[in-house]
Amino acid sequence: MTTERYPPHLGKLPIDLPRRQFVTGLASSLALTALPWPAFSTNASSHGAVPELRGTDFLLDVGTQPVNFTGRKAWAKTINGTLPAPTLRWREGDTVTLRVANHLREDTSIHWHGILLPANMDGVPGLSFHGIRPSESFLYRFHVRQAGTYWYHAHSSLQEAVGVYGAIVIDPKEPDPVAFDREHVILLSDWSDEDPHAIVRKLRKQADYYNLHKRTVGDFVRDARRDGFDAALADRKAWGRMRMSPTDLADVTALTYTYLANGTTPDGNWTALFERGQKVRLRFINGSAMTFFDVRIPGLRMTVVSADGQPVHPVSVEEFRLGVAETLDVIVEPDEQPYTIFAQAMDRGGYARATLSPRPGLQAPVPALDPRAILTMADMGHGGMDHSGHDMSQMKGMEGGCGANMKMDHAAHDMAANGMIRHPASEDDNPAVDMQTMTPSRTLDDPGIGLRGNGRRVLTYADLKSTFADPDGREPGRDIELHLTGNMERYTWGFDGIPFSKAEPVRLNYGERVRIVLVNDTMMEHPIHLHGLWSDLENADGEFQVRKHTISVPPGHMRSYRVSADALGRWAYHCHMLLHMELGMFREVRVDA
Repeated sequence: MTTERYPPHLGKLPIDLPRRQFVTGLASSLALTALPWPAFSTNASSHGAVPELRGTDFLLDVGTQPVNFTGRKAWAKTINGTLPAPTLRWREGDTVTLRVANHLREDTSIHWHGILLPANMDGVPGLSFHGIRPSESFLYRFHVRQAGTYWYHAHSSLQEAVGVYGAIVIDPKEPDPVAFDREHVILLSDWSDEDPHAIVRKLRKQADYYNLHKRTVGDFVRDARRDGFDAALADRKAWGRMRMSPTDLADVTALTYTYLANGTTPDGNWTALFERGQKVRLRFINGSAMTFFDVRIPGLRMTVVSADGQPVHPVSVEEFRLGVAETLDVIVEPDEQPYTIFAQAMDRGGYARATLSPRPGLQAPVPALDPRAILTMADMGHGGMDHSGHDMSQMKGMEGGCGANMKMDHAAHDMAANGMIRHPASEDDNPAVDMQTMTPSRTLDDPGIGLRGNGRRVLTYADLKSTFADPDGREPGRDIELHLTGNMERYTWGFDGIPFSKAEPVRLNYGERVRIVLVNDTMMEHPIHLHGLWSDLENADGEFQVRKHTISVPPGHMRSYRVSADALGRWAYHCHMLLHMELGMFREVRVDA
């Protein structure tokens, strides 16, 4: 499929000029206009509803619009003039055609996240196709082979961070086994008035530039009183040797981000309506560039019924962590009162907020942000004792001083020989690696940093169990182990200490079943997305747990999942923290016949 000039009926616009007036104010970025696109129906039950496009033929225009989320005008890149982009409603079994027209001064692309399709329809420049050039369009066409909640976004030049993203809802061909009376999409995202490339430049100069929660002398005094002076001092020295901060939970924070729910700021109070006695399905999507959200609805339990578009056995929870690019469907049964949908950033610097209400205009109390968490050595896989009695929290020989990685010492090699984790040789003496995990956890039942022991029932990966058995019952024929690596001071990222620009493709043979093992050698959590192929997560015993398209790996953890190489072509494989991907945590997976 090749790109093409705009067809005559579409007309041509001045590049980078707004099609129409688009002023958001502080409340919302949504603009509804009558244009000759496929007819859309807005969800009239929602305040500030996102446009919805239904059917099999779609026209999507990528252009620029002025927005105002913070009290000053900025420029967004949008699809069909809305932020977020229109929700696309498909039906399992249909063939959809989507013509994407580029009105920008730069190349663009659209990737259909989690959708099974031919490789040349996947929308990744350099792998699937060459991208969509200015004043050109591209015709995507593929058969819809699945149902559930997904999303779509740009895969070009950090455009995803400035508005090129939207939801996809695919109705099942057969009757939905989940009963509900009404549904709403809750698309969470982050917005900065700064150009994302400027954010990257700042992080390359000072990786903790956006860290609002650096420890102070007062924190040291408090810790010394609680733990003793020597312990507090040893902790500071350990973190100092690594050139890291235990409060660095997010690279980019509320210092520049405003957090949005369906394109609306917290003050805008985006509202989803329901009627008395209704079961409501909420389709949560994390469409942010760099933010993990911890989501709860105070006073209302949620029954999780789907993860990454795939059905799971129902589980009742009060809170869940949603990694970047993950989706989660829940059923709620509200009483006749308003409820706050509260999504706080993992570093507790800010939040997105919406309201679930029986009538427009109502609000519920907004809870205070939870206390910020502090990373420990155990969180990063350095806690506990090894077989020789070494305290791993004190083993810093392999961690960087002055931004450089030092070669693993003899004790660390002995630990590897005694069953501790081994590391690829490419990590040794590598300035792109400032930390190595030695005792990673395989458990799936850890709620995560900042969620442990908070008094609420928090969802974990161990709670997610697919309603179907392992779709490919074969044992994997081989294992592929990859380490997630980075240097926080230099702000570089990669797999096995190797950035994408220097990495060879991961090669799979068509039809084979492999096991991918990810080891997180960094202090950040990474949501890893494999295009075109499902990721069948295993539990600690190697048994099939849940099917996903994005696997989040916390620091100090390892995850293993099975992959069936059932789609030929070149596929992207990367961290979905957008800046991590941009700065090297990206690989090509090539499935050859």
